[in-house]
Amino acid sequence: MRAAVEPGNSAAPILLNQASGTVVATVDLAVPPERAYRMLVTAELERWWGSEDTYRMLDWNAELRVGGRWRVLVCFPGAEPLPASGEFLEFDTPNRIVQTRHYEWDHPRLGRRDTRVTYELVPHAGGTRLAIVHEGFDGVPAAAAEHAQGWRRVLGWLEGYARSLPEARGTS
Repeated sequence: MRAAVEPGNSAAPILLNQASGTVVATVDLAVPPERAYRMLVTAELERWWGSEDTYRMLDWNAELRVGGRWRVLVCFPGAEPLPASGEFLEFDTPNRIVQTRHYEWDHPRLGRRDTRVTYELVPHAGGTRLAIVHEGFDGVPAAAAEHAQGWRRVLGWLEGYARSLPEARGTS
């Protein structure tokens, strides 16, 4: 594994294993696991996932059950929205979510290949340590590297959003 850390970036390293096609990312969130869990599986993700200069997530829709489907629109500035979707494979509230991810367009480096995302949430130092394992990039190293950088950005958005909430570290 190699860490894909940019100089001067205080974020935790993103580990990229090209041989297995796996990206592993972690972040500490200033909210309890139950709160962090909701931020990942409800339409609340539209509030924090994205920025005006990169892309936004809109129209989140999910059946929160094993075998349930989820769908969202990925909205890049000045472009038509692009749908992404998947299936929930596992729920262990508030500790674990496993889902597939599928871009419903020809992603430049990944095509339409399905990947698998596991979210592990563990109570940690007054908040939650979130670990993400994103699998399915074997044979497409450019897609793995792009998603590793993408997770760094996404976890930055999530961490900042969690810090802004009244319940962050008991400040409510």
